[in-house]
Amino acid sequence: MLEKTPRTTPSRYANQRMSYDEAVVFPILDDALFCTVSYSVDNQPFSIPTAFVRKENKLYIHGSVGSHFLREIEKGIPVCISVMLTDDLVVAKSAFNHSVNYRSVVIFSNATKIDDFEAKALFFKELTEKIVPNSWDYLRPMKEKEVNKTMLLVFDIVEASAKVRSGMPVDEEEDQGLPIWSGLIPIPSKRLTPIADELSVNIPLPEHLATT
Repeated sequence: MLEKTPRTTPSRYANQRMSYDEAVVFPILDDALFCTVSYSVDNQPFSIPTAFVRKENKLYIHGSVGSHFLREIEKGIPVCISVMLTDDLVVAKSAFNHSVNYRSVVIFSNATKIDDFEAKALFFKELTEKIVPNSWDYLRPMKEKEVNKTMLLVFDIVEASAKVRSGMPVDEEEDQGLPIWSGLIPIPSKRLTPIADELSVNIPLPEHLATT
């Protein structure tokens, strides 16, 4: 179980929707391609979306060694990392009771910089395989200078929580007999047919993209 703290305890639906179970938190992180990293410098808030990978109880992000964003949070300042996946729009008989079926995770942590070359190279492979499965061996190998000019940061997933809503709308009792449609509008996230650029129009679509 993950650590429950005042920062990971919500004011609403604490018992119905919250989870501190790694078996709930980790699959949400694995399904999400992007997270948002929020932090503050000199009382100025910042919030940056970025790709990430989870491995065991750690979350990894990367970027240019010249990135102002990464150079600030590599100092170890507190950050809040959030992820949200939406599954359905929940349409009730009253706009007040409309909702969303979602799966979300919030993590409070601090960054640690990883300088080891092999660890960085392994992360790039894992991130590439997450974004475009089975593509690493198909691509041109990454160059040493490309690894060296990229910063890798890792965050412990210790103080974290998941919040999940599922199911049909919850209408007021007096509204339940109204002749107004209510239910779910699924909004699945899916990958569509790849579109070639002008350099690839005569190159066959590789199997790993055809089956993604």
